[in-house]
This record gives sequence, C-alpha cells and structure tokens, in this order.
Amino acid sequence: MQRAFFPVALGVCFALSLARTETAMISPAAAQTTDIDAFKDTGDQDKLHSASGFICPLFIGHFERDAYGERDPSLAADFCAYSAIDGVYGTITLTPLKTAYDPKTALAPEFAEQEGIGGRLIGERTMMIGGGAAPISVYSRTYETAALETLHYRIQFASGTVGAWAVEATVEFATPRDDDKRRDFLNAVFTEALVHIAKVAPPTGPVIPVEPVAAPATPPAPVPPAPH
Repeated sequence: MQRAFFPVALGVCFALSLARTETAMISPAAAQTTDIDAFKDTGDQDKLHSASGFICPLFIGHFERDAYGERDPSLAADFCAYSAIDGVYGTITLTPLKTAYDPKTALAPEFAEQEGIGGRLIGERTMMIGGGAAPISVYSRTYETAALETLHYRIQFASGTVGAWAVEATVEFATPRDDDKRRDFLNAVFTEALVHIAKVAPPTGPVIPVEPVAAPATPPAPVPPAPH
C-alpha cells in the first residue's frame, strides 16, 4: 500500500484551542461510531478513504489523528481530524460531487456561524494549484475570532474540487506565531489530494503559494499639533 504523500516538511500544525470557537468540527466520539467503514486500515495505521483514495496518516508531523468517520450523511461526506498535545486542531472533509460545486455555498453555514459569534472576516481569495493543463481552483476565507496583545486567533476555511471530490480543509491558528504551520497544513492536505485523488505526479514544492495573512488594522499614530 502506498503511503500518503504527507512529507515531514509539510506536517500539519493546527491552531490553538484557546481561541477555538463553535465551528463545524466533529467530535471524536461521533467519529468513532459513525460510518467508520468508509475508511480502511492500510496496515501501517494510516486510514485509506476507500471511495476517494485519500489517505489520512496516523501522524502528520507532531500531530496525531484522533477521529475519523462520517460528517454529513445527507452529503455522504466523511472527515479526518487531528490534534496535538498543546490543544491544536484541524479537520479534512471529503465530499463526493453530485452537482456543480460552489465553495462559498458549501461553506456558507460555517461562515454564518463565525459571523454569528462575532468572527471578523479578514480575507478571502481564490488560488490555482497543481499547474499543468487543468489546475485546481481552491477558495479560502479567513476569520479572526479573538485577539490578545501579541496573538490574533483565526480560522481559515479552504475548499476546492479534485477529481470527483470536494476537498475542504479547516485550520485554526494564532498569527503571527502559527502562520507557517497554517500554510504547511494546507500544502499537506492539497498535495495529498493531488497525488491520491487526481493521480498527478508528486509536486516538487509547495502547492499553496506563499501569501501574507491579513494583519489586524492598526490605527495611525496621532499627528502632533503644529507649533504656534
């Protein structure tokens, strides 16, 4: 069995639970009791999503898979979730395409939930990944959920279609501390999707282009009055 294409350099580090809000994350208890037959053991503790070919490894960098299973039976959507010892979380969701897919529509409930609890939209964009004759469009949107003196807690949603599947990645992170980890997470997820769902050659570098995460607005310094 071919192992998942999750290079150590692209290991996932998910954002801190200190700022974790009521998102659509799925509890481990639910995952362990619902539709776990959607995943098969590979013999090395990785989990193969049988329908799509996507592989959720036991470990991604310093993080360990602690949940997998059915996310939304009405959509036949399944997921894998990871956590780290310091309370860092992230989720990968796989949904078969039955109709035309619009990521803004698909993620609208999550967006509404963030806005309903006071999350502030700080950025969105669409990026093309994979190269070749048919690059893949990935849409992302980021909300800020809380702020401390030196850290700003955010949640980023990213979604694109790969073959006959919608691949969604959610990462919670604190900026500026976890900006590299956030990018590594997205690279790991969409690299795996390209290699094992789209069946393209493994990329030679990151598939998610480097881009700055929007910084919180800083009011301009007051202008001293002109001398008389």
